[in-house]
Amino acid sequence: MSDVITMAHGAGGKQTAELINKVFKRHLTNEFFTADDASVLPRPNGPIAMTTDGFIVSPEFFPGGNIGKLSICGTVNDLSCMGARPLYMTCAFQIEEGYPLDKLEKIVAAMERTANEVGVHLVAGDTKVAGKGQVDHVFITTTGVGEILPGVRTSGALAQPGDKIIVTGDVGRHGCTILLARDEYGIDADVTTDCAPLWKPVEAALTAVPGIHVIRDATRGGVGTVLYEIARESNVGITLDYGNVPVDPAVRGVCGMLGLEPLYLACEGRLVMIAPAREADKLLETLQSQPYTEGAAIIGEVTGEMPGRVVMTTDIGAKTLLPEPGNELLPRIC
Repeated sequence: MSDVITMAHGAGGKQTAELINKVFKRHLTNEFFTADDASVLPRPNGPIAMTTDGFIVSPEFFPGGNIGKLSICGTVNDLSCMGARPLYMTCAFQIEEGYPLDKLEKIVAAMERTANEVGVHLVAGDTKVAGKGQVDHVFITTTGVGEILPGVRTSGALAQPGDKIIVTGDVGRHGCTILLARDEYGIDADVTTDCAPLWKPVEAALTAVPGIHVIRDATRGGVGTVLYEIARESNVGITLDYGNVPVDPAVRGVCGMLGLEPLYLACEGRLVMIAPAREADKLLETLQSQPYTEGAAIIGEVTGEMPGRVVMTTDIGAKTLLPEPGNELLPRIC
């Protein structure tokens, strides 16, 4: 077998079968993984959530992860935001001709580890090889299906005045990691992506506080964009205590040098949760006891004033509008 991807690997013949068997099947096989045209799966008992996402991150390897890990985490986290236990995923690869096979295997191995950690099954997929220059290294598209936990209903339209707002850890780390990995600014800082699969802490949170109103994944656009989306969907105001927003010191330093706002940098392992005030301490305690969410913090509350706006209380007690999200700061971060 060649040590790089060739056009023959996407032609459906012998080389395609070798690629599937020696890379994809070897890492992703499970009881539902199929060689047929579609996988036949057990029917979930309750309502399902379904999501699709594409991943074109550049570079595809970065401190703390790669596009393979990211593709599983992104889909798992989207399902988790709906209170859905991730059950099944499919994945489609678009690979550039000449891409090194050992790099592809590292990507697929990362998918295997992350899927096994969550307990989600990769059940079907597709591989296409594009000519040199038609694809930038490797792109992945995933689709996920999950079973919604009984009695759970979350939506960006369900925030209510008086609710507390929690972020599950320090913000902006993934976006900062990708920026530094591109090495366009010559900045040397110890920053690692927050990319993580969050179903287990979400399950624990929903078990402790079934009445969580909102869970949102703070990916492109970061926490600031998510807060504006929720404010508009729920027709409420949001008061953000800027001093309580957790930011890694290295991320804060990089943002200070480049004039960036951490609230608008992407996260790939951070959620925004909104719950009734009476349940906020219990929710916070639960999250802080779980992997990946130990740094959870209450960062604000929902109000009935100034619907659709996010008001920020600064470190000196002044109040100002958080600037509305504009153009994406960093393209191709996921």
